[in-house]
Order: sequence, then C-alpha cells, then structure tokens
Amino acid sequence: MRFAARIANLPPYLFAELDKLRDARRAQGVDVISLGIGDPDLPTPAPVVEALARAARDPRNHRYPDYYGLEALRQAIAAWYQRRFGVTLDHRTEIVPLIGSKEGIAHLPLALVDPGDTVLMTDPGYPVYAIGTLLAGGESYRIPLRAADGWLPRLATIPAAVLARAQVLWICYPSNPTAAVAPFEFFAEAVTFARRHGLVVCQDAAYSEVTYDGYRCRSILEVPGAREVAVEFHSLSKTYNMTGWRIGWMAGNAAVVEALGRVKTNVDSGIFQAVQYAGIAAFEVAQSWIDERNRHLQRRRDRVVAALRRIGLAPEVPKASLYLWCPVPPRYGSIQFAKLLIDEAGVIVTPGVGFGPAGEGYFRISLTTPDDRLEEALHRLEALDF
Repeated sequence: MRFAARIANLPPYLFAELDKLRDARRAQGVDVISLGIGDPDLPTPAPVVEALARAARDPRNHRYPDYYGLEALRQAIAAWYQRRFGVTLDHRTEIVPLIGSKEGIAHLPLALVDPGDTVLMTDPGYPVYAIGTLLAGGESYRIPLRAADGWLPRLATIPAAVLARAQVLWICYPSNPTAAVAPFEFFAEAVTFARRHGLVVCQDAAYSEVTYDGYRCRSILEVPGAREVAVEFHSLSKTYNMTGWRIGWMAGNAAVVEALGRVKTNVDSGIFQAVQYAGIAAFEVAQSWIDERNRHLQRRRDRVVAALRRIGLAPEVPKASLYLWCPVPPRYGSIQFAKLLIDEAGVIVTPGVGFGPAGEGYFRISLTTPDDRLEEALHRLEALDF
C-alpha cells in the first residue's frame, strides 16, 4: 500500500493533537482543564435551537440541500452585511454558504492555486491556510508578525520574486492566535496591495462579533473597490456559539465565489438544510444577546489577565476574539512551557509555535472554559513557580 506524498508532508493538526494529549492524561487519572481550543461553552441562543428542532422534524429537510445553500439563507447573510457594515451584496453571486468557514478556507486554494504558485499568509496564523495550500500543491510564504507592529504584516517587505508567483494573501483580524485587531486603514492597504500585485486577498473574520470594551470591527468589504480583489470569511460558530453546527460563508468577489462554489459542488453536498434554517434564525437574534455574551467573556478576559499578571506574566489585553496571547516566561520555549503546565498543573494551553515559527516565545489561552473550571485552572497556575 502506498500513500500520496502530500500525506507524508501533511502535519498533524494542532488541535487534534491537543485533544489526544488531553485524552491521554485523563486516561491516566489526571483532572485536565483545557484552555487550548476556542470552542464556546456558553449556549447557543434558544430561538436558534428551536428553529433547528422544527426544521429537523420536517422530512423535506432530510433530502439533499441546494448546492449553493437556501436562497433565504443567502438573503439573510446579505441583509446582515447591510445592517452591520453598510455593505450591499448580491446574494445570488457574491455569497457562498460553507460547512463552517474552515471547510471553505481549506478548499479555496483548489480554486485559486496551481502547483508551484505561492500563497502569502501571516505567521503566526491559523494552520489551515498552510494546509489548504499544501493540498493544492502550492507553496506557503509566511510573513512574520511582530508585537512592535501591532501584529500587522509589513506587506512592503515581501520580496519581488515571491510576489511574482503569489496568487493569494491571507489575513485574519481579529487575529487567531494573537487577538490583534486591524485598523480600517490596514484593510485599505491590503486591497491596494492586492490590486497592484494581482492577488486575491482573503480576510478571515470569524471573530468579528466577539469584541470587548465597546470595540466594533470593520469589514474589508467596506473598502471602496474591495470586491474587485477581496473575499471575506465569516462563521456563525463564534458569533452565536455554534461551533458544532458547521455553518459559515464566504462573501465578496463574484468570480472567486463562483470558483469556490464550483469546487464545493464537486466535493460536498452542502449544509444540512435544517441547520440552514437555524442559521437564518440566528440572524434574527437581538444584538443585545451578543452584547451580553461579550460582557461575560470580557469578565473572563479580565480575570485571566489579572491572574497571569500576578504570576509575573505579561499578557496582551485583547479588544476582540476568544483568546489571550502571552509571552512565555524567560528561559522557556513555547512547547516547553506548555508541557510544564500540563505536567505540573494539568492545564492545557496552546504553544505559540503551533501557529508558525514566529509564534515561538508565546502561548495562547482560550476564554471558552466554564467559569468554575477556569477559576480552578487559574488557581493551579498561580500555585506554580516559574
């Protein structure tokens, strides 16, 4: 039996490995608390659950869904963009629903990248940008991010020889893993850069509705002319605590939307229609629900920041996302520090190097652990001597 070379080159998925580590320690009798993956523990809004239950009982929804998603869902997405960002989208040509944004991110290189093409991506960054590139036969070029730059890429530093082969630029703000936010001027810069170099700029906005201290995210599609070169990925996973439901979308440039849709019609059969009806219901949930959920997460954020500071660490205080990004103590690497925490405290965090070489020296904490378990994890960390 012979396997494809791409499988040999495909790294283990970071969060699957963290799950294996958690399960192995629990099998040994360790009371493990995971602060690793960003998987909301708070409930999905009740009207969304009720909409799913109603739709799931209807046998018409047990058949294959429309390949391009319910028209009503695409209309709801377009209406949300208009309300939220003042952006007018054609629901017929500028929106494609996804089985979660991860699926679309992984598949998009199949539509845009030929073997030998280059995909630009930030480092540290979401691992799926590089994985999708690898599966399409492309080459990743990592743009290192620095705290001194606000975790924004210096696009002007990309060599001309790299740009000559580049097809795609991935950005993600609010950032996973750094939790940094991007000023609107950066989105405008990215659009101009993409137009100048013949790129498609892909903005991963999965965390745009998880914000603190009154911060409001902007959309790259608000930039004049953005839809000539840009697409944006969104998901209901983080916005409405629906990670297990698997529903998201890509919006923007109509040609890119059509190309990804062509890939998807050949490799999947769309989103379970009952979930699509639940997604429509989600867009009708009051903003006050999101605001209250964000206040809950902000209280967790403040508690974690205070605890980490008491033990001598210096976490960055995020304006958005589900994460805190923090330097490891002196003399530790990120994997070494993460191993110390699991071995000595039974607490899992994500080593920064798992998001790329430029993440070395940092670790990420998720705010998606129930309050009592989060308090216990912080108590254990405060008992350690670094």
